[in-house]
Amino acid sequence: MLAGRKLRIHYAATGQAPPWRIVDPIGLVTVRERGYLLATRAGADRSYRLSRVLAAEEPPEPAERPSRVDLDRAWRERCARFLSDDHIIVLARVRPARRDDLLDNVVAVRAEEPDHDGWLRLEVAFQDLRHAEWALWQLGAQAEALTPQSLRAALHDRAAAIVGRYAARPT
Repeated sequence: MLAGRKLRIHYAATGQAPPWRIVDPIGLVTVRERGYLLATRAGADRSYRLSRVLAAEEPPEPAERPSRVDLDRAWRERCARFLSDDHIIVLARVRPARRDDLLDNVVAVRAEEPDHDGWLRLEVAFQDLRHAEWALWQLGAQAEALTPQSLRAALHDRAAAIVGRYAARPT
């Protein structure tokens, strides 16, 4: 990246087979102890979580990028654009021991603070309702969705179906 060349990365995006991508790197940022590569691909802004980069190569072609970049501003602008898309924002509580399990499945963390009873309260973004339901279901009784009500209802219906299935005696 410092040499000013393009970067070829093998990137494992959520729910996709990991393709190779050629990007023009702009810079690296660390947010909540996670590293991200800010880059452009085919002229469009992109952000890549470093933990999902499986391999990287440096082709000889020069990168197309501005000579000066304000990384803080670039990150804030990308976050704002990203969160304005059709994501679902969830307020959840989680046991501290399961925090990383939850964060591994969100697309963004908007806020985090300790709750009064030792749990953590987080405002997080998911791709959609189905994604949020799946991620919180994985945590069982170690997490609780507080909002939106549609997510609480979906988790309730799922739990009720399981209870119903196991309440009847097998024949």
